[in-house]
Amino acid sequence: MFLSISRISLLTVLTCAISFQTSVFAGESESYGEAHRETTETGRPMIVLVGAEWCPACVTMKDEVVPRLKQRGILRKVAFAAVDLDRQRQLGRKLTEGGPIPQLIMFRKTPEGWRRRTLIGGQSEKAVSNFIAEGIRLDEEARKGEEAKKKDSSKDRTG
Repeated sequence: MFLSISRISLLTVLTCAISFQTSVFAGESESYGEAHRETTETGRPMIVLVGAEWCPACVTMKDEVVPRLKQRGILRKVAFAAVDLDRQRQLGRKLTEGGPIPQLIMFRKTPEGWRRRTLIGGQSEKAVSNFIAEGIRLDEEARKGEEAKKKDSSKDRTG
């Protein structure tokens, strides 16, 4: 009996260590609070997957698509969070605006405020990757535009 408890405890410790190492190595957060803090501090876009355990497409997105995107490094340029609609009902409803799940929502901070893009329904790895890449491209274009405006503005003051 001692041996089986030790094996279970060791397995639990190893599983937790691997999970922690994977999330730290990948560089993205899982909780909404952490992702929101990260996007506020860094200005990077935030991706939120809203789903539920009873939803087969949601489970596929969470357990298959997202881990493959993490492995490929696709999520490194964004803050990522997963929200379970059943556990965080108020937040989930606010994020989805009462719409269907799964929803993948991207928030980008712009000078005019937060911009939102949404991908609804079960999606392939390629579709999600394209959605994220397009959002990052739009974010980078907006940042370049802001930098150009700042340069023009400083030239106007000096010239």
